[in-house]
Parts: sequence; C-alpha cells; structure tokens
Amino acid sequence: MNGLILLIIAAAVLFVGYLLYGRWLAWKWGVDPNKETPAHEFEDGVDYVPTRPGVVFGHEFASIAGAGPINGPIIAAMFGWVPVLLWILIGGVFIGAVQDFSALYASVKNKGKTIGYIIESYIGKTGKRLFLLFVWLFSILVVAAFADIVRGTFAGFDAEGARITANASVATTSMLFIAGAVALGFFIRKARPGEIACAGVAVALLVVCITLGLLFPLYLSGTVWLYIVFAYIFFASITPVWALLQPRDYLNSFLLVFVMGGAFLGVIFSAPAVTIPAFTGFNVNENYLFPVLFVIVTCGAVSGFHALVASGTASKQLDNELHILPISFGAMLMECLLAVLSLIAVGSLAVGGKLPTGTPPMIFATAVSGFLVYMGLPENATYTIITLAISAFALTSLDSVARAGRLAFQELFTEDLVAGREPSRVVTLLSNKYVATLFTLFLGYLLAILGYQNVWPLFGSANQLLAALTLIACAVFLKKTKRQGSMLYVPMFFMLAVTFAALVVTIVQKGGKLFSGGFTLGSDGLQLAFAVLLLALGVMVAVSGVQKLSEKDESEAARAVVR
Repeated sequence: MNGLILLIIAAAVLFVGYLLYGRWLAWKWGVDPNKETPAHEFEDGVDYVPTRPGVVFGHEFASIAGAGPINGPIIAAMFGWVPVLLWILIGGVFIGAVQDFSALYASVKNKGKTIGYIIESYIGKTGKRLFLLFVWLFSILVVAAFADIVRGTFAGFDAEGARITANASVATTSMLFIAGAVALGFFIRKARPGEIACAGVAVALLVVCITLGLLFPLYLSGTVWLYIVFAYIFFASITPVWALLQPRDYLNSFLLVFVMGGAFLGVIFSAPAVTIPAFTGFNVNENYLFPVLFVIVTCGAVSGFHALVASGTASKQLDNELHILPISFGAMLMECLLAVLSLIAVGSLAVGGKLPTGTPPMIFATAVSGFLVYMGLPENATYTIITLAISAFALTSLDSVARAGRLAFQELFTEDLVAGREPSRVVTLLSNKYVATLFTLFLGYLLAILGYQNVWPLFGSANQLLAALTLIACAVFLKKTKRQGSMLYVPMFFMLAVTFAALVVTIVQKGGKLFSGGFTLGSDGLQLAFAVLLLALGVMVAVSGVQKLSEKDESEAARAVVR
C-alpha cells in the first residue's frame, strides 16, 4: 500500500468530519460568542487568563499530543495497518473529538470547572470523589509512562556506555526550551505583542535553542535525567500558567507544526510503501485485537487525558466560545493525522512485513528523517529535531497531567476546607499544593522505574476508561441542561466495554502469576493493584452516571444553573 494514498484518505476524512460533524455539534449544543467566558469572569492572572486562540490551541495541541499518537499506532501495527487506520479515523471523529469538544464545552458552561466538579453538580458528591481518585491514579500512570519516555530520549549513553550524540543534543535543547519559555512568557505578559511579533520571537527562540543543542550536546545518564525530569515536573505543575505552561506549549506548537508539516511533505515527495500486512489476525502473540488495539492506540483515536487538559487549563484561558470547536475538536483531529503519519512511518521501515526494532520514537524519527532526505534536508539534523519534538511533547504532557493530578488530589479534600468547619492538620497538609504534588510525583517515580513498556498497557486502559467516564459526565450534563446528548451514548458504552475487558485481562494475567509462579511484587504487584483499583472506581462512577442518565424526573438538587 502506498503511504501517500493513506495520508490523502485520512486527511480528507478528518477534514470532512470537522466541517460536518464538528460544526453540527456546535450548532446542536449552542455555542454563544456573546457570553462572557470563565477566563474573563474569573480572571486571576494564575489559572484564569484570557488568551489569544493561537496560544490556547498550541497549549491544547501540544499537551494532548505528547508521545501517545506516536507510540500507540507503532505498537498496534502488529495487527496490520487496516484495523489501526480504521480505529484512528472512526474513533477520532466520532469518539475522541466528540469527547474533547463536550468536555471543553461543559467546562466553559460551568465556570471553567473540571470534570470532577461537573460530576459533583450533575451526578453527586460521591461520584465526584470516586472520579477524582480515579483521575489521581491515572495521572500517576501518565507521569510514569511519559517520564520514562523522556528519560530514554535524553539518555546520553547506551547500555555499553557509548555516547548517543542525538539524545544529548535533544537534552540540551529541551533544557534551553524551558528557559526560553519562561522568557517568552514574561515577554508576552509585559509587552503584549501582536500575533506576528509573538510568532517571530518564538521561531527565533526555537532556532537558537536547536542550534545551541546541536553544538553543545549534554551527556548525562538516563538515571540522572529521570531525577531532573521529576524536579522539572514539580516546579512546572505549581507555576502560574502564563509563566511556563502557555509559552512552552506555544513554542512546542511551532515545533510540532514543523514535524507534522515535514512528515506530511516528506510522505508526498517520497510516497513511501507501507510494507506491513493489511491485517495479521485477531490474535497476535497472545494479544487479542479486542480489546488490545483500542487501548494501545489511545491518544491518536480517543484519550481521556484530553478531558483533563480541556477542563483543567484550556477552559480557563478561552477568550470566546467560538474558539471551543477548533481548540478541542480541531486539535483532536490534528492528533489523528499525526497518528496516521506514525502508522505510515512504521510501515515504511518494515522489511518483508516484519516490524522494525527500536522504541517508537526512534522508529518515527528514523522514518520521517528518511522522508525528508528526498527534500534535500540533512538526515542527522532532522533526526535530532524530530526526536526533540517527541520529547518536548512528552514533557508538555507531563506539565499538564502533573498539574491535573495535583488538582485532583487537592480537590479530594477541598470539601472539608470550605464546609465551614475547622479542618484537621492532616487534611490541611494533604490539600497543600506542594504536598499534593510531591505525593503524586513520588508514586509516579516508583512506577517509572519499571519502564514505560510495563506501564503503557495499563495506562492505555486507564486512559480509555477515563474517556468513557468523561462521556458519561458530559451526557448527564447535556441531559440535565435540556441539550441533546444521545450522540454520546454509543461511544460511551463502547469505551466502557473496551476498558473493562482490558482491565479484567490484566487482573487475570497478573493474578494468575500468583499461582503459577513468576509473580514479582515490584512490577506485577503494582500493576495488579492499580488495575483492581481502576476497575473498581470505574465501575462505581459508571454506575452512578448511568443511573442519572436513566432517571426520568429531575430533582431540584440535580438542576445546576448554567451560564
């Protein structure tokens, strides 16, 4: 199969999906450009900050993309390119983009509150607490998986102790990115430049950082980088959004556009052949198409993590409701296109139908840099830039998810702090943002030591279950506010079936080792514990939400005042 044909088909489907289905949803639910957004109503200079749509789109896109749409399709290619492509396109348009749009829309209509608060308003306090606990556990998994990916792309030495110059250059540039992002944040806030001037400064910073990275590679071991990454995540999750989160994501959005644009043009010029089979079977190496495919390809088709970004940060930065559709639905479909490019990349490197070896980021960078050679670009430089982009996106996702995990942990105790009674010392301590961040990151670090290969399947299951729970919450919100939400029902129940099946499989596999031997407390024990907790919490939240959906009469307590 020709990769160019696959890309054209995918781009056409996604574009038509945005024009027809996305706009229809916006019309059906009612997007009002004349209503004041939470960013204006509650502007505080920290979380609620009215921001130009290009910056918010950059934040949303860079945060949700991460390494997910690259890792997932490359791993899932073991089933063949047809099932992966179909899931990316169908899942992206009718499940993933719908979830992202409904989450951002519901948050904006509820004063920029998170999905947890929306569940409390429309489902109940118990449902909210269970959901927040689920989100916190999920955040730990994301931190573990993505931190390990970043460690691998920064490690300056291989297993034999030889230097890896590309990784070291990526590490230098990424560190410079952080300093440059802070400088850009202050520049935007103080000088308030126009779109063109802001973009010009951002591009200049990118060029300087990449050039210095190529000239001065930083060689440190993966272990040292893991410590540095977690230290960075800690400070990033407690820093005001305008000082680091927004400008860093804005910088990354240019890098992402370069990578996607370069990959897109590279495929056009090289027209690579996708040499993996169209379909390899329903059972590949004891991995069954259902549910494995649907939990491995997460961010490229549907991802619950997106709802945390949309309701946790993006909804508090939105300048106008008209921006909801492109920033949510549009960003998700752009991520689907990146997932398709990843599928083409792995397919182009296959030899005799056999998938290439190496980590997914390495496979993607090798393939895309090979495409760009056809355009006359140097392979070494493009490989470094693409690897840099992948690690930058993973760091951006870590910024957002660590903040979301910290907020979820704090919200578990917020009720005790605002109920008019004196909280205990323990509650006061645990609701502190520094303590909440440390506790979340410490557990993430313990899982990161296991390696992303051991965490990714569980992360995928938790991620997709979070998407199902978000769809339930948004469906209840739409029903309670007299809006049509039936378009969420099929995606909601499908994702519940997928994720419950995946978690049950994990529990059976890990639990079976207790009796057959080979069970390790550190790896299998942690994964088993997380799987049991996630499944139990998911079932309880789902049951509460479905009960609300099935209610015929609304009580006054269930009605929330919608802006």
